[in-house]
Amino acid sequence: MSTPASPCICNCCLNKKNICVGCFRSLSEITEWSNASDLRKRMILMKTKQRSEEMKTSF
Repeated sequence: MSTPASPCICNCCLNKKNICVGCFRSLSEITEWSNASDLRKRMILMKTKQRSEEMKTSF
């Protein structure tokens, strides 16, 4: 399995909950990314997908 790519889309702006509105990572997940294991990166990506879906349905 290859190393997961960063979900960053260079649209960095944090909302009130410190979640990036571009990639849906939390501030702590963004700072952790470069040192995270592949497993942890996959876990972060699962959370970003969930957050993305939640934000789509909240509008």
